[in-house]
Amino acid sequence: MERWAGRVAIVTGASSGIGAAIARTLALSAMKVVGVARREERVKELAAELQKEGAKGEIFPVQGDVTNETDIKRVMQWTKEKLGGADVLVNNAGVAPSCVLHRFRTENIRKIYETNVIALALFTRDFVQDLRARGVDDGHIFHINSTAGQSIIHNRGIYPYSGSKHAVTVMTEGLRRELVELESKIRITSISPGLVRTEILEVTGLTPDIAKQTYDTLPCLETKDIADALVYALSTPPHVQIHEITIHPTGEDFRSLL
Repeated sequence: MERWAGRVAIVTGASSGIGAAIARTLALSAMKVVGVARREERVKELAAELQKEGAKGEIFPVQGDVTNETDIKRVMQWTKEKLGGADVLVNNAGVAPSCVLHRFRTENIRKIYETNVIALALFTRDFVQDLRARGVDDGHIFHINSTAGQSIIHNRGIYPYSGSKHAVTVMTEGLRRELVELESKIRITSISPGLVRTEILEVTGLTPDIAKQTYDTLPCLETKDIADALVYALSTPPHVQIHEITIHPTGEDFRSLL
């Protein structure tokens, strides 16, 4: 990770869960991290904690809603003006409200695709264009995907979520091919975990007790596991393209949720 020291990463959904773990890990690796989240105050708390711990890097909290294109452009512009531009983009923000296909709420399916697919595409587009405008050819893009994007999990209520992650899988490979055609050395990596212990189950509508019972019953990963996988891919030599990392908790089976 030495060559990334002092360089800049944008992490979306940095207020909790996987995003917060990634922001923390990159800052501890001496990177400058732009932590994007609607709940900016939680990113500020994380930044203060790391400062007390004496982290070599720093987290810069920036309020933003990734489903708002104006916010995406504002984050990119802020990063360019304050930090000289980003070298790494982590598309982590994602939602998974329950969405049973024969009786879903319109707002839920819109939220899934606007956050998991459209926001990811817009952020990635603007990031690549900014890298190329600045003449940076060793940037790295990460899509925090899911094993639900690799197969059709038989679990009522998550088919639209799974569909959004299948889209991310295709878009990851599609961008890799486009970058090859451009003769660019920008790398892109999809990280697909199984069930991870985060707040996502509560956000989908489960009570805290049921969410805890689910995590305690099923094999699951911790957020640090995903952050460690990202660091592995980021720290490989420039000629190495880690395109996909799939992470299953030991003992996971088809009944696992996400």
